[in-house]
Amino acid sequence: MPTHAGTPLIEATGLNRVFRRPRTSLTRPGAAVHALREVSLTVRRGERYGIVGESGSGKSTLLRLLCALDQPTGGTIRFDGQEITGRPERALRFLRENLQIVFQDPMSSLDPRMRVRDLVAEPLVALGLPVAGRVAELLDAVGLPASSAERYPHQFSGGQRQRIAIARALAPRPKALVADEPVSALDVSVRGQILNLLADLADELELTLVFVSHDLSVVRHVCETVAVMHQGAIVEAGPVDDVWAAPAHPYTRALLEAVPTLEGLI
Repeated sequence: MPTHAGTPLIEATGLNRVFRRPRTSLTRPGAAVHALREVSLTVRRGERYGIVGESGSGKSTLLRLLCALDQPTGGTIRFDGQEITGRPERALRFLRENLQIVFQDPMSSLDPRMRVRDLVAEPLVALGLPVAGRVAELLDAVGLPASSAERYPHQFSGGQRQRIAIARALAPRPKALVADEPVSALDVSVRGQILNLLADLADELELTLVFVSHDLSVVRHVCETVAVMHQGAIVEAGPVDDVWAAPAHPYTRALLEAVPTLEGLI
């Protein structure tokens, strides 16, 4: 994979996110839960950036902040040079056009009452962008026939539904695509196909890809840079091959030791 030295597209500096547990007393507030602690990262244009960690490590909280679906307790986030922290939704149109998300479970992210053509076109309609010819173009880009446009999500396999979700995310021609555990809900047999599709699209469309996963081997397959999260902090970051070959942090080594192998099974 090439190493990108382009200008920053996504910049996070000193991010903290504190949640409060429900009150157990009328006189004391609920206990504070520090989901993120002083997290900083830079994702450059065209880079494939992986964020890896176990459940509860803070990676999903970080993703929500980067997409302005939640606000940090402290710290700043800039997208394409513009600060997005603290902005009201009406001032985030530029972000909604240029950063799109592919969620973990395609069935829960696609309205089962809508045909595929309407699902894929919905972001264009919402943003007031041209629709003509775009749906067929997007379905072809993700490897689905044009006839798919007339069908409903339940008529497709899990892998095909994720292709529809990817087509929908690409509709407004974003600069960046965030993939949140996009293959963890899929059969092993189709995971590789979706990972290869995401990597190919990132190259062909010159997309910046932020890929979130609990599996370091999956991140290695797609990304060139990785940040390892543990207990709300980034404990290690760098080129993915370097981190894989010589992990510096004990938690990263533990993740690598948990990667399944065929040793002892054959």
